[in-house]
Amino acid sequence: MLGSSSTLCNRAYYTHLSQFSHSKPFLSSHRPHFRKKSKLRSLSLISPRKQSKGSLGIRALEEPEVSESVTSDGPLCSSQPCSIKIPVGDRHILVETGHIGRQASGAVTVTDGETIVYSSVCLADVPSEPSDFFPLFVNYQERFSAAGRTSGGFFKREGRTKDHEVLICRLIDRPLRPTMLKGFYHETQILSWVLSYDGLHSPDALAVTAAGIAIALSEVPNSKAVAGVRVGLVGDKYIVNPTMKEMEESELDLLLAGTDSAILMIEGYSNFLQEEKLLRAVEVGQDAVRVICIEVEALVKKCGKPKMLDAIKLPPPELYKHVEEIAGDELVKALQIRNKIPRRKALSLLEEKVLAILTEEGYVKIDAASGAAETVPDLFEDEDEDEEVVVDGEVDEGDVHIKPTSRKSTPLFFSEVDVKLVFKEVTSKFLRKRIVEGGRRSDGRTPDEIRSINSRCGLLPRAHGSALFTRGETQSLAVVTLGDKQMAQRIDNLEGADELKRFYLQYSFPPSCVGEVGRIGAPSRREIGHGMLAERALEPILPSEDDFPYTIRVESTITESNGSSSMASVCGGCLAFQDAGVPIKCSIAGIAMGMVLDTEEFGGDGTPLILSDITGSEDASGDMDFKVAGNEEGITAFQMDIKVGGITIPIMRQALFQARDGRKHILAEMLKCSPPPSKGLSKYAPLIHIMKVKPEKVNMIIGSGGKKVKSIIEETGVEAIDTQDDGIVKITARDLLSLEKSKAIISSLTMVPTVGDVYRNCEIKSIAPYGAFVEIAPGREGLCHISELSSNWLAKTEDAFKVGDRVDVKLIEVNDKGQLRLSRRALLPDADPENPSAKQHTGSTTKDAAASQKTPEEGSGKKVVNDPKDSLAEKNIEQPKDKISTPKLASSTKSTAAVDAQLPQKKFIRRLVGAARDRSNTNKDTSKKSSSEEVSSLSSKDETSLVNGEAKIG
Repeated sequence: MLGSSSTLCNRAYYTHLSQFSHSKPFLSSHRPHFRKKSKLRSLSLISPRKQSKGSLGIRALEEPEVSESVTSDGPLCSSQPCSIKIPVGDRHILVETGHIGRQASGAVTVTDGETIVYSSVCLADVPSEPSDFFPLFVNYQERFSAAGRTSGGFFKREGRTKDHEVLICRLIDRPLRPTMLKGFYHETQILSWVLSYDGLHSPDALAVTAAGIAIALSEVPNSKAVAGVRVGLVGDKYIVNPTMKEMEESELDLLLAGTDSAILMIEGYSNFLQEEKLLRAVEVGQDAVRVICIEVEALVKKCGKPKMLDAIKLPPPELYKHVEEIAGDELVKALQIRNKIPRRKALSLLEEKVLAILTEEGYVKIDAASGAAETVPDLFEDEDEDEEVVVDGEVDEGDVHIKPTSRKSTPLFFSEVDVKLVFKEVTSKFLRKRIVEGGRRSDGRTPDEIRSINSRCGLLPRAHGSALFTRGETQSLAVVTLGDKQMAQRIDNLEGADELKRFYLQYSFPPSCVGEVGRIGAPSRREIGHGMLAERALEPILPSEDDFPYTIRVESTITESNGSSSMASVCGGCLAFQDAGVPIKCSIAGIAMGMVLDTEEFGGDGTPLILSDITGSEDASGDMDFKVAGNEEGITAFQMDIKVGGITIPIMRQALFQARDGRKHILAEMLKCSPPPSKGLSKYAPLIHIMKVKPEKVNMIIGSGGKKVKSIIEETGVEAIDTQDDGIVKITARDLLSLEKSKAIISSLTMVPTVGDVYRNCEIKSIAPYGAFVEIAPGREGLCHISELSSNWLAKTEDAFKVGDRVDVKLIEVNDKGQLRLSRRALLPDADPENPSAKQHTGSTTKDAAASQKTPEEGSGKKVVNDPKDSLAEKNIEQPKDKISTPKLASSTKSTAAVDAQLPQKKFIRRLVGAARDRSNTNKDTSKKSSSEEVSSLSSKDETSLVNGEAKIG
């Protein structure tokens, strides 16, 4: 007797499950309770009282007897290290095996530059029960240590799988699944880790190649080796596995996987790339994949393990004949039902009928009292026992899967699960035959015909934008939400800096959309993948952040589904953009293409039959699912999955051009949307105003520890104020009232005072023996010397003024330190025009303010002086830069009080006044012509107004 089965170097190829027997558990004297928890683990061993999360269980499996089929000359666990260099593009990748993970069925490391990806493949000792999907599970993880970082979380270790890691899991899974041989039901797990990342060579394409090589070296039976590459397009040059810097300039991001003879999967995004350029990129990628696969085949011959071909168990061939004889005529009628739900129910009833007839005839015997399934219990209790295992295969949306059913211990001629598997295969065969022979699909359409399309916009009054897009029995409710930078999605990646996404699409596929009952929880891998495809398809039509500074979130909820729901999300999202007032560059649409590859089997000429706008049953029974999004000019996103050995470039060319015709038709139908998109911002959408200030003034807005910006937000009621180092300030508000308030405060904080500017109704903040400090704007004070406070002589400042008084002042000097010198006297009329000498001599004089006036800085834009009582600037006052009036001095001898008396209350007006004299005793014949434009507002006592030119935002 050898040790535990997990320590066997040479795996025994067991033919029958009866070779295993279970021992009684020794941890507890109670009878064990078995509970099915997930597809990944068939049986769990726990005590009657629930174990704690951290408690351990023991595998209750007797040491199996070694089968006679075990040979001593098989490959050992301690296989010799092997390595090979494979040319890819303009460099080589290094493939190594036998160094790490020697107890796994297959393990490799693939190195490109200093980026290293490790992949391992393991499979269960005992096969699971037959089902209509291969039990393949993929997990990919980017470890922060690969880039010399640690996780930002509290636990400082990697946690749940991130969305972009889920997408790479799908990239690994989708090309490998078609190569797995039918009838092999051993659970297979692929684990991939990024062990080193240099920031230059992307790990996702390496992970696809590493997983394909690990499968080829393992005992898992598959048809051919699989590899993957990325293709970029810089100028007119196609680059295989481009670096991250090259991808920044690329107009194409294509990831392709396949074998040495065919393409299995493509996925990519582009900026309205033409079909011919895409086909050329696919050819370049296929050539690179072919070179890798040939080298991998040589490596497999050198150090690969023998495949477990004797573990493949297919249904008996006689069963196909029995099912066709019983269900043939009724199956043809059921497939002619046009609506999905009635057709599905009819097929389900027919399946039960076939099973009942075979049971009555003695071919199938159902023994309810038979023993439990002979499967391997879990070693540990699953901590996430409520987590649902989602199989990552591309399957019919809403199709009822054949769940694993325990084989009975009593020998049977046909098992119940085999009957269900065969019935599904026969149904697919009849559906394909109907399409090829009759030229009509289940819903009566021709191969290139599109289902009827209906769309509506604005159905949700409080949403910023909404659209309901319906194509046949597939329907998407798309909702757009606009927000500021705080609504952006943060992504923690290996690059070191958190990435902020200003646009993201979230796709939901509830069970109700296919008329089923199911659990609602975290988004599945399929939902994440479909959402990313629609997101990347819509991204090229969005305006730049400078033109439209909003963060955009799209929610696509599938309310009905019968195929191509991700492409319905593209169409619905485009309409919802327009309804939300997003100035998109153009409209796009998406379509899913299918294929029946072997038409000769059903009486055709052998030419593949391409289907436009496929339904769920055509997706499940067909050979291809090719999603293409864009407009008549080019493609923005594409995704292709193959369910057969692969397709060639000519088939892809036919599918791409047929998809272009379909997109044109869909775009024309979208123009008939009723009611149409509003194409304007919703009144419930936030307002965003962008201001430009001098970079050195940003700190004045933020304040110490952010106190100033917080006080502005609290005072004005805006939602957020976002500042950037380059001087860009974004104000987000729910209403115009609070937006104007915050604009006025920030304008005052960041203004650049100009000599000659006049400030009205300013508060005296403090008094000193030599003068008073006056606040001309929030946080900006200047000194009004005692000699400039009055036209008469003052012994003390306190004799005429006190803290809290409000005065009008004029800026007469800005020294080298930026300190402001103000004058009240310059705005006062002559006390005695007949006797100028009666005025107190003021000592040092101030130069003429008009001579030192500067024109407002360009880009200052509209300046608003806000009235606190009205709380809303009724007009945006813009100071002209090229029209400065220069009235004669004689026309400006009115007293300031007389002029002020003519101003209406609580209004923003524009008027011209003569420049006040800096010194009242200056002779009239020496005065020069001067002018200023004054913006004045007389309002409450606590208001500060800006006169003689607007305060410039520096």
